[in-house]
Amino acid sequence: MPTLDPWFQTITLAALVLLLVADLLIIVKRPHIPAPRESTLWVVFYVTLALVFAGVLWIVAGGEIAGQFVAGWLTEYSLSIDNLFVFVLLMGQFSVPRRYQQQVLMVGIIIALVLRGLFILVGATIIENFSPIFYLFGAFLVYTAIRQAFPGDDHDDEAQRETLIVRMLRRVLPMSESYDGNRITTRVDGKKVFTPMIIVFAAIGVTDLLFAIDSIPAIFGITQSPFIVFTANLFALMGLRQLYFLLGDLLDRLRYLHYGIAFILAFIGVKLVLHAMHVNELPFVNGGEPIEWAPEISTWVSLGVIVASMAVATIASLVAARREGTATPSE
Repeated sequence: MPTLDPWFQTITLAALVLLLVADLLIIVKRPHIPAPRESTLWVVFYVTLALVFAGVLWIVAGGEIAGQFVAGWLTEYSLSIDNLFVFVLLMGQFSVPRRYQQQVLMVGIIIALVLRGLFILVGATIIENFSPIFYLFGAFLVYTAIRQAFPGDDHDDEAQRETLIVRMLRRVLPMSESYDGNRITTRVDGKKVFTPMIIVFAAIGVTDLLFAIDSIPAIFGITQSPFIVFTANLFALMGLRQLYFLLGDLLDRLRYLHYGIAFILAFIGVKLVLHAMHVNELPFVNGGEPIEWAPEISTWVSLGVIVASMAVATIASLVAARREGTATPSE
């Protein structure tokens, strides 16, 4: 398989980090509530940018690596949409003014990128030195898929977890009762205290970390290249802030989305187990020898399954929502 030149990787990462910093500076200097048209244009921009990057990868390294990036990016993007359900709960729980929600999301995304970057480095090192980890990753993703398919009150539980962290922070940090714009500190009776904004930042960051525990094993089931894993995560998270405002209340209409995500996670989990069997080194499995009959699922099959799963889940959700909308007036 073709490899990517280290200079190409360095320049690409530097350019994407600069783009992220520029995006953050815009939000800091001009906090506002984005209109649907603005959010749509930004989402289209980042999606187009990701597809252009995939085209560059195709030219530079070939179709296999480009396909791995697209499959990884779509997987991370679909999992990121699930993040939005928790984000909506957290923003409501902390009564964050809509004008400053962009900044909160952006800081949370930066925290998530740093944490995921560490996860990626650790994961790549473990995979390189301990191939049986694929068995564990595969089993974990199948378990996660079951949890996604039958979520119960998982999203509310995750928000409650953040509440426990908030209580701990309130006990340790002097805290004001209200926000002071987008500041994390303010003065009350001449005394410097933290605003609830610091709590929101912590809650969003912890939420992203919890989701990273699911998403990083999933994308390692598609590619073992740390560069592709990181850039796929970067592109997925860069469009997440705008997607939050674009979808807004429409998230409740995507009722079958979690089934599509569950199917993707289960598929990748099975793929990881098959890959682990194909490169088996465990002495108590087939005498420590690779299991030759275990098939390897190609990147393009994975890409097709991911696209089909999300398309079916989204269309089914919209059809069900439309039927309910037409049935309500007659009732």
